[in-house]
Amino acid sequence: MPFLLAAVPLAVGGMVPFTPPAQVTPAAAALEQELAPVETFDPEARARLLVGEIPRQWTGTYLNFQTRVSVPVSLRITSLTPLGQMIDLRGQLTIGGVVTPVQGNLNAKSDQLDLLPLAGSLPAGLEPGGDFQGLQGLTLFGWNAPRLTALGGRLELRPEVMSQKRAATAGPGAVRGLW
Repeated sequence: MPFLLAAVPLAVGGMVPFTPPAQVTPAAAALEQELAPVETFDPEARARLLVGEIPRQWTGTYLNFQTRVSVPVSLRITSLTPLGQMIDLRGQLTIGGVVTPVQGNLNAKSDQLDLLPLAGSLPAGLEPGGDFQGLQGLTLFGWNAPRLTALGGRLELRPEVMSQKRAATAGPGAVRGLW
């Protein structure tokens, strides 16, 4: 047998009891400040570290959502400059055989990257004024076209693998301790 629980309604014009807010003393506020979580992540140090670790050659594909055509892509990074927690990226992007200079900003804290093609002539499906935006560093981007009628596209990159000969001449990697 079901039964209903009902709240007791207040009468029209009824009074609600007032409860004053809790008083915070300076000692309690100082204790709360000491117990607050401390962020130990240093995005500026990570930006300096990433400048030395990011590969300079990337390859992949660009898929145009409008034409559903995938074309080969390569990115050659010519300079990386740490600017606080941001990294200024400069280089050349080759999409379907068309080369364009690019400039980008990589956020070392969030791995967000904005990459702007700077040339006036771009391959089919890309227009001046658009940009690539990625939330996973240099691996996955979406093309943001300058017009709402363009569907955009997806740019996927991966570091270019060293050839067997180059890997053999590079020698063994550094041995790192566990702690």
